[in-house]
Amino acid sequence: MAVSDYQMIKAWDEVLKLSKVERGQTVSILCGPHTHPQTLQTATIAAQAAGAIVTRIELQPINAEKAASRDLMSYLGATPLTDNPAALAAMKNSDLVLDLMLLLFSPEQMEILESGTKILLAVEPPEVLVRAVPTEADRKRVLDASKLLKKAKKMRVTSPAGTDVTFQLGEFPVITEYGFCEEPGRWDHWPSGFLFTFANEGGSDGTIVIDRGDILLPQKNYVSDKITMSLSGGFVRSIEGDVDAALLREFMEAYKDPEAYAIAHIGWGMQPRCYWHTLSLMDREATTGQDARSFEGNFLFSLGPNNEAGGSRTTPCHLDIPLRNCTVALDDIVVVRDGKVIDEAFQ
Repeated sequence: MAVSDYQMIKAWDEVLKLSKVERGQTVSILCGPHTHPQTLQTATIAAQAAGAIVTRIELQPINAEKAASRDLMSYLGATPLTDNPAALAAMKNSDLVLDLMLLLFSPEQMEILESGTKILLAVEPPEVLVRAVPTEADRKRVLDASKLLKKAKKMRVTSPAGTDVTFQLGEFPVITEYGFCEEPGRWDHWPSGFLFTFANEGGSDGTIVIDRGDILLPQKNYVSDKITMSLSGGFVRSIEGDVDAALLREFMEAYKDPEAYAIAHIGWGMQPRCYWHTLSLMDREATTGQDARSFEGNFLFSLGPNNEAGGSRTTPCHLDIPLRNCTVALDDIVVVRDGKVIDEAFQ
């Protein structure tokens, strides 16, 4: 269903209000040739209506000779902001950057956040943004869950498909995403609604089974045959299965980087307005797959970089893999049972 400019401006108004944008603040809008024009135009109008001093910064794409697809997350780390001190300085001197391009996992993003600037990523199409406008209730629910995750020393994940894996916790911070940035130096992604941490270095062991119907990102495919991953010492040691497994192996091998096989972030989705099925209805080039990352009750694990949480891995290969029907336990407390979030665990 098409989205009117009026609806998008109302959505931006709410997000900017939640992000505490005030009259006289500076808002930089980072964009590129692939930025959705309606998202860009309505963000500009809403920021001006909030009384902000608005600057658009349009940068040209890079990495075409390296990436295997047009997906924004198919090659991470180097961005159009790399070696661009003028644009970097403008963003470091802003109160808020609306990232409509995608800086994720880049050193420049870390530098901007360290300056105290807030960054809100919004690259999903308008129909997704309007459906999943964040709320204070989303924030509270995710933060309540994060208190338990911060105290946990172990996460164990099991599933009827055969997943049985244990992650040791405590070395890395807990990161929460709920769709807006209300504090200096905060990064978030609209839409979202999940939380995660990173397993301790070397602290991931067991078996992960990606079942039929689970999703691979950035491929944005529903798996048609089971893929079995064996983990030890924090790395995936084998990937077994049929055609889906072969495709995944070749995708990862193409980066020629052993760090691509490291376990990165682990957590679960908590957004009831995002859905597992949505990816089947969309043009794959129009979305980065935030519905898949955020839908309520998924277990989301990733492979690749961990610099987002202060680690040293900066591999350009990054996979996000949300699984359904899993049970997630923190120490001895079940927080997701058979793909259903247990809110009572966070009380």
